[in-house]
Amino acid sequence: MPSGRTHDRITLWTLPLVAVCVQVAAQRSTVTLMICGGFLFGGLMLGPDLDTHSIHYKRWGVLRWMWLTYRHSMRHRSPWSHGPIMGTTVRVFYLLLWLGIFSLVGVAVINEIGQIGWGWDELGQFWAEQFYRYRRELFALFIGLELGAFSHYTADWLVSGYKRSKRKKKGKPVRKKP
Repeated sequence: MPSGRTHDRITLWTLPLVAVCVQVAAQRSTVTLMICGGFLFGGLMLGPDLDTHSIHYKRWGVLRWMWLTYRHSMRHRSPWSHGPIMGTTVRVFYLLLWLGIFSLVGVAVINEIGQIGWGWDELGQFWAEQFYRYRRELFALFIGLELGAFSHYTADWLVSGYKRSKRKKKGKPVRKKP
């Protein structure tokens, strides 16, 4: 399996290719920016290896504690962490859960201080409006996140397949996970 630094190199070296392909296909700089931003964030911060004590996990710094539940509930390289589309969706929803909690706490604190008069209904309506207003950009961001994670999956699959084929040629048994 490639190291975290190798995954980082793959992400950074393939970014120009992703940018050119998206710009040619979409012909819109906003879409290109959202996909490339998602690609970088998905490859460097929100990668599939958040289920281990990895470089992705360490990059969250003081906020890495919020990934502990995710780490302890995911088996490494399971479809829920390393599965195309499903793995990214689980990580995005997990992150959105924390953002929702932070938003609720923030609104509660601000309301307690008396700075604004937002209620929970207004907060929900605000987020729904923002989601609807920026739905295309959010979809492009998700595509970028998935592409960043997909570069990770692909590297893992290629290296694992190569190692398996080398073991078969040498006559060594192929180790299967329990």
